[in-house]
Amino acid sequence: MKTLDYIPTNKIERATKLVATGVKVGGNYLKYYGGKALNREISKEALDEENAKDIYDGLKSLKGSALKMAQMLSMEKNMLPRAYVEQFSLAQFSVPPLSTPLVKQLIRKNLGADPEVIFDTFAAQSINAASIGQVHQASKNGKKLAVKIQYPGVANSIGSDLSIVKPVAVRMFNLKGQDVEKFFKEVENKLLEETDYELELAQSRQMTEECAGVPNLSFPKYYPEWSNKRVLTMDWMEGIHLSEYTDQENTDPQINQMLGQSLWDFYMFQMHCLKKVHADPHPGNFLISPRHELVALDFGCIKQIPEDFYLPYFELSKEENLNNPSKFQEILRSLKILTPTDTPEEITFFTDLFNRMLRLLTLPFQADTFDFSDSVFWNQIASLSQELTEDKEWRKMNGNRGSEHFIYINRTFFGLYSLLFDLKAKVTINNYMNFV
Repeated sequence: MKTLDYIPTNKIERATKLVATGVKVGGNYLKYYGGKALNREISKEALDEENAKDIYDGLKSLKGSALKMAQMLSMEKNMLPRAYVEQFSLAQFSVPPLSTPLVKQLIRKNLGADPEVIFDTFAAQSINAASIGQVHQASKNGKKLAVKIQYPGVANSIGSDLSIVKPVAVRMFNLKGQDVEKFFKEVENKLLEETDYELELAQSRQMTEECAGVPNLSFPKYYPEWSNKRVLTMDWMEGIHLSEYTDQENTDPQINQMLGQSLWDFYMFQMHCLKKVHADPHPGNFLISPRHELVALDFGCIKQIPEDFYLPYFELSKEENLNNPSKFQEILRSLKILTPTDTPEEITFFTDLFNRMLRLLTLPFQADTFDFSDSVFWNQIASLSQELTEDKEWRKMNGNRGSEHFIYINRTFFGLYSLLFDLKAKVTINNYMNFV
């Protein structure tokens, strides 16, 4: 794979790259509609494939928050055409790495010496390259280590990247009003936290200690002596990424069941007992060890769950509240889904819409067990997503509603559901209470 000696870091360079990508996408549309005029058999799938590839090619050289957004979108399997999901999923753990000279320069700058001086061995070729940093294998005193190095300029480019993306997002999600800024500020703050490896070190050590009682789950040990704001060193954990595991044929259903239950328990314990959560549940952050343990990595994105959000959020999953119109609207108002300025038409529309959505998305919480391989469940989610995409009434309404905390909590649940679908797991919903 081609390596990178340089990453654009200032706003003009990054904007120029994104504009160039937009020009390519525009050319794809012209080619598609021109061809369609001559041959009606040309499918939209071919256009999606070309656009997805061009967009990903543009983002992967920018890295940072631009690539992180593609990674986040890759988890929305029912929201995007398949071509985009397949391309953007590459951002999870497979992007062009930094060149060897640049890697050594970054180690010297952040740890004060060449990697060969600090460690007994150091592999200059990265093992995994993702959106914010890349991982190198090293060793010290007989212990195998993983050294994560942050890409240069990532933290400083987050604000400018978001300012470029913001107008597109506002149009895409039909956001209106001054309150829009709270959503972008939430994303910006979390992305900035992810670029602070000292914060990640502290969060990692705390979360691994607090979650140590979850069965069949393991974590690396972290080493502050070889870490700082831009470098993070931990144990090297043997295993394959969860997506590689689920891509294998003839995996053992019993092992998949055990892994799925551990994953569910890990998240329910965090949600309900710690009131904070590992809010980046994509396959690149989980390994399956040779002993078939689930290995959790990367605690850079931890979302604190305020009590005044936690209580009404999980009240929405209770069937008695879904069946009580006045109570349901009361909860929607406490979560800012319904607002004081809503018209009667908007109140009716969003009450009905969220009732339908929540009856579907909270199905796992309505029984003692839930089978995440259920194709009916996923087909209903896909149908609802398609219906919303095509709904003209939805486009007329102000989509700027709901607490800013929804962004990462909903992302966590969608990511978790997706991983459990990949494992074809049937889970016991309240099993986490056995080890509280």
